[in-house]
Amino acid sequence: MQLQLVEPWLQFSTPIVRQLGFAIASHNIVRQIPQELVLENHFELHPDQLWQQHFLDYLPKLKQLDTQPQPLLDFVAKLKSTRLGLRFEMLIWFWLLDAAYHPYQLLGYSIQMIDGPRTLGELDFLILNRDLKRIEHWEIAVKYYLAEYDYSLQHWYGLNRSDRLARKLQHFTQKQFQFQHALQHDIEARFCMLKGQLYLPEHTAYPLPAWVNPTRRLGQWGHHIPAAQLDYYRLQRHEWICANATPSSATALWWTDGLYKMRNTEQYYMYRQAPYLSRSIV
Repeated sequence: MQLQLVEPWLQFSTPIVRQLGFAIASHNIVRQIPQELVLENHFELHPDQLWQQHFLDYLPKLKQLDTQPQPLLDFVAKLKSTRLGLRFEMLIWFWLLDAAYHPYQLLGYSIQMIDGPRTLGELDFLILNRDLKRIEHWEIAVKYYLAEYDYSLQHWYGLNRSDRLARKLQHFTQKQFQFQHALQHDIEARFCMLKGQLYLPEHTAYPLPAWVNPTRRLGQWGHHIPAAQLDYYRLQRHEWICANATPSSATALWWTDGLYKMRNTEQYYMYRQAPYLSRSIV
C-alpha cells in the first residue's frame, strides 16, 4: 500500500515549471539500495525529507517562474536533444545554479574523465556541499520501469528491454561511481538521484519489494486498452516528467505505445502493444 503521496508540483500552471517542481520535489523511485545489488563502489540515496525541504526553500522562485517562466524556458531551450533524461538534467542544472536557495555550489557538470586516448566515464554533477563542507558526486536519471513476473529486481524493464533497473543500478556502482577525484577535488560522497515512475502490470498483484518507494505514485501498464478508455488521453513526450495542468490532446481513439493519463485524475497507464516490444524513448 502506498503512503500518502507528496506531489506539490501540481500546484503550478506552467508546464515547464511543473516539470522543474517535479525534478526537485519528487522522491526517488528507489528508497533504499536493494539487497540483491552487490555494491562495488558505495553510493547513497538522498532521503525523501531532503527533497521536500529543497522544494519549500525554492518555492518562492517557483511561484515567480510560474508567472514569468522565460528564464527557465530560455535555459532549457539550449538543449537540442529531445531525450527526457537530458531534459531532466537541464532542470536540475538550472536549480543548482540558483545557489541562494540551497547549500550547494556547482563545481562542474557533465565532466569527461579521460585517461590518455580513453574516455573512462562522465560525472553528471560535481558539487560542494557548503553545509557539510564536502565534495559530492551526483548521478541523476529519470526512468520509467515496468514490473513483470514477481516484481523482483531483475524483472523491472525500461521501454527498451535492455534498459533494466538492475542493470542501471549495477552501472551506477560499477562504472559511474568509480572515480575518487574530479577537477582536482577529492570526492567524499556519492549520490544517486533516480526519479521517474514505476508501473505495475494490470490484473497482477504481488507484494512490493522493500526497496520500492511507497511515497511515489505507481502507474499501471498492460497490453490491453483500459475499460474506461474514453477517459484517457495520450501524453506528449515532455509530459512524462510531469503532465500539463490541462489535457494536451483529445481523448485517445487509436492507441499506440505510450503513456496515457485519465482525465481529472492522476492515474497513469503505460500501454504496450503485445508482444512487449519497446523503443528507446528516455
